[in-house]
Amino acid sequence: MLLNLIIVMLSVISLVYGSLSGNLSAVSVAAVKGAEAAVSLGVGICGMICLWSGIMELMKCSGLSGKLSRLLRPLLGRLFPTAAKDADTMDALSSNVSANLLGLGNAATPAGIRAAVGLKRLSGMDTASDELCLLVVMNTASIQLLPTTVASLRATFGAVSPLDILPAVWLTSLLSVSAGIASAKLFEHFSHP
Repeated sequence: MLLNLIIVMLSVISLVYGSLSGNLSAVSVAAVKGAEAAVSLGVGICGMICLWSGIMELMKCSGLSGKLSRLLRPLLGRLFPTAAKDADTMDALSSNVSANLLGLGNAATPAGIRAAVGLKRLSGMDTASDELCLLVVMNTASIQLLPTTVASLRATFGAVSPLDILPAVWLTSLLSVSAGIASAKLFEHFSHP
């Protein structure tokens, strides 16, 4: 609601200032160009999301996604001991982390929601459990092997090599997830003396 109000106020202020300064035609041209750029960006990202979602579906059909999930289960079982007791929750959690590793946040969301519902059910609490908070932290920090969304944006804006940022992405995502997990575990430790 507040963001809508801010956007409306900025638009009104731009129109009023453009009218008072005699630059209303420049404001109109900028609005049209901005809308055109937004549509172009949206179509470019949509195409890349469709491509990578298709690749994710192929990985799922070929069993590669399941293998990646099984590979992650020992580590995830240590981080999420309650989830490890329930196969459906663990499967959703593994799928979520796998999709995030591949940079497919849009494909990771349904699995993340299933994992969150499972964690909520397993905890039996009315508030968020420590493991549910850890899941949110890991999804927010999101370690990525293939930053497909960022690569899509870079390709849309004309980058010659959209994936040349991989080493920087690997380092920063590893550091952010490590810091997030460490912080969540630290808060967990202090919240249960």
